[in-house]
Amino acid sequence: MKQHNYIKEYYDKIQNGEIIAGKRIKQVYKALNDELDYPIGNWIFDIERSNEPINFIETYCKNSKGKWMGKPVKLLLWQKALLQAIYGFIDKDTGLRRCREAFVECGRKNGKSTLLSGLGVFGMLSENGAQVLCSANKYQQARIIFDEARNMVEQSPELKKIIRKRKIDMYCDLNFSFMLPLSKNSELSDGLNASLALIDEIHSNKDRYSYDVIKQSMSAREQPLIFTISTAGFVRSGLFDTLHDYGCNILDGKITDKDVPYGSFLPFFYELDDVKEIDDPDMWIKANPSLGVIKSFDELKANVERAKVDTTFLPTLKTKDFDIPENVAGSWLTAYELTNKSTFDLKSFSGSYGIGGVDLSEVGDLTCTTMLMMHDNDETRYVLQHYFIPADTAEKHIKQDKVPYDEWQRKGLITFCKGNRINYSDVTAWFETIENQYHIIPYWIYYDRWGTQYWSREMENKGYTIKPCGQGYKSVSPVMKQMQVDFQAHLINYNSNQITMWCLSNTAVTSDPSGNIKFDKSKNKKLRIDGTASMYDSYYGLMENWLDYKQLIKGR
Repeated sequence: MKQHNYIKEYYDKIQNGEIIAGKRIKQVYKALNDELDYPIGNWIFDIERSNEPINFIETYCKNSKGKWMGKPVKLLLWQKALLQAIYGFIDKDTGLRRCREAFVECGRKNGKSTLLSGLGVFGMLSENGAQVLCSANKYQQARIIFDEARNMVEQSPELKKIIRKRKIDMYCDLNFSFMLPLSKNSELSDGLNASLALIDEIHSNKDRYSYDVIKQSMSAREQPLIFTISTAGFVRSGLFDTLHDYGCNILDGKITDKDVPYGSFLPFFYELDDVKEIDDPDMWIKANPSLGVIKSFDELKANVERAKVDTTFLPTLKTKDFDIPENVAGSWLTAYELTNKSTFDLKSFSGSYGIGGVDLSEVGDLTCTTMLMMHDNDETRYVLQHYFIPADTAEKHIKQDKVPYDEWQRKGLITFCKGNRINYSDVTAWFETIENQYHIIPYWIYYDRWGTQYWSREMENKGYTIKPCGQGYKSVSPVMKQMQVDFQAHLINYNSNQITMWCLSNTAVTSDPSGNIKFDKSKNKKLRIDGTASMYDSYYGLMENWLDYKQLIKGR
């Protein structure tokens, strides 16, 4: 029997306009379609292998909810093309599958739980001794996939004969395979030897610990697979952003894996290309490939109308239905406003001047330094930041703040000061390095006068001009409002510093009766905003000395 190629059908329909797709989906399917005609290296497309999960799910799996309860699962074209892309490309000599990780981003209610559940049962039976893990940030979320898979087994006489429910998992006596639900807080055993990991809703993962443990547990498998699916969310610089940025870099050709452009990692990003497309119903399918079949068009339309009058609902609509990342509720900046994927070479400012900013924390907390620089005839504000934390408390802060300070240290973004307190001399040394190594003079350095007596004297003895800056509403408000305007115009380039993005996304604002604003730590007590505070200090200096600074850099 002739096997059908869903990748080609899907791509052809995108090309002729029958299916409206976003930029990232067009990129990945163009690459896959090109490879069907022009194989790369030792990789071939085995259409029979590609159809195995599709045929299994549609033959043995039934729905257990809503109007489809008891009816066989019928996969949509986008789901079939996705599975063929993952399972179809193999090494012609070994027969091993190339794809080892797939990351799918799509709006809610597009049938992801059913797809993952069916794939999980298939994974149990496609390999002897298979270990299928259903993972999510919360155990209840992981159970959604697991329970749906169990319902599929219960409704199939064939599957029920060989798979049984045990206390915490499902087990197949035929080939000694099992499926197990896990949460981020589960005690992940070193004895795991996962063959297939189904990871759901990673948008809320602030760290990547559970993901890395699962990935490392697959090292003994010949062709393991991590299948991650998620909407966008409110956590910036977490696992979602890491995987999304990695996938975009692959699609843009910035990262290549051996001789295949997209290698063993396949990104499928169903998302709007522009936030303005929320107002165009024809574009909604870009983020909702099951729209009108599984996902209700009328319900989505009602949600869009609600968001027009209920601004508190808009961030949820953007992240959950259209896969537009947002920040924590009440944030000062939107995810779009703080997006910064550009970098700059510090050497380009050699022989010029900058304005410093310092947020000195308590002795055992996070500290940030800033150097704000501009080029003559260029309105962009170039911001270099560096962070400090006591080495003795770094491990505590990693667990408490749920961010990878150790990874950021390896990237040179943060210094671990010896001992259990911030060494303010390390802060001074940072400015000296900028001046001596890169020949950039911090003409003024602005700081919050609280708790800086010792440090300020040290800086003055080194010959630096340091100035306190106001921290009240009337002082902060005009600076913060100007910063927001500049973020909106993407005039602030903070060198893609991950810690800075994290601090900015954590920043909330509060206002006084006159409408003045300032950044507010009280709304985000457990989150760090030190990078924002330090950037504000340097911006305060820029606005206070605008004409003098422009004259300093004139002609440089």
